[in-house]
Amino acid sequence: METNGYPIDFSGKTALVTGSTRGIGRAIADLLSDLGAKVIYTGTKRFSDVAAGETKEYWQMEAGKPDSVEEIQARILDLPGLDILVNNAGISGEDSVDGLVDEEWNSVLEVNLNTPVKLIRAATKVMKNARKGGRILNVSSLFGVIGRPNRHAYTASKSALSGITRSAGLELAREGILVNAIAPGFILTDMTKTMLSVERRKSLEEIVPIGRMGDEAEIARFAAFMVSDLNSYLVGQTITVDGGVSVSPGFS
Repeated sequence: METNGYPIDFSGKTALVTGSTRGIGRAIADLLSDLGAKVIYTGTKRFSDVAAGETKEYWQMEAGKPDSVEEIQARILDLPGLDILVNNAGISGEDSVDGLVDEEWNSVLEVNLNTPVKLIRAATKVMKNARKGGRILNVSSLFGVIGRPNRHAYTASKSALSGITRSAGLELAREGILVNAIAPGFILTDMTKTMLSVERRKSLEEIVPIGRMGDEAEIARFAAFMVSDLNSYLVGQTITVDGGVSVSPGFS
């Protein structure tokens, strides 16, 4: 993969991508692997064949269970080095202001915010010890940037993830560890293909100024740039990749 003649090469680098057995996480992990990185995939199943290959590894992690996350933190700290962390694992849900249940609220925040923060903490220690810098990318959401009715826990968690991206980015910049976030818009994944009716998909495409939903590969390519050495001056930013939705006056 080249950008204006400059190759994106991850040879010799180790990356960990959470929630990478399908969807956007899988696309990011696969692309980093294709570009030379040793990639650690994570998912909720005990075993997975997504990481078949000499430069791929699979770790079971249930992002909503603190004990499982603590185990991954320990495994990260045992790594000889970690160059890239992509916090992609997340859950959504529908809720209303007056119908929001504490258990659901806490569950969404545990997966979407608490777990990324814990992994950032562990990854940062490894990166600092190696003194080679690093890249941390948090996967936020369009709804974490502009908000959406009946997505209160999800919106709050993704907005907060952008907040920790800013503060950690400022703290770690002089260590050569660049922390940023990407906020995908309406993306066509295997899951959304099965969930969306033809009519709903068409209505979403009408909302997007570019005239279509995005795909996993587009998000993966942008993510690869953000965690590469070509990205050398972006700090604490949440970049919305949404085909123009967030800047469209017609979106509501």
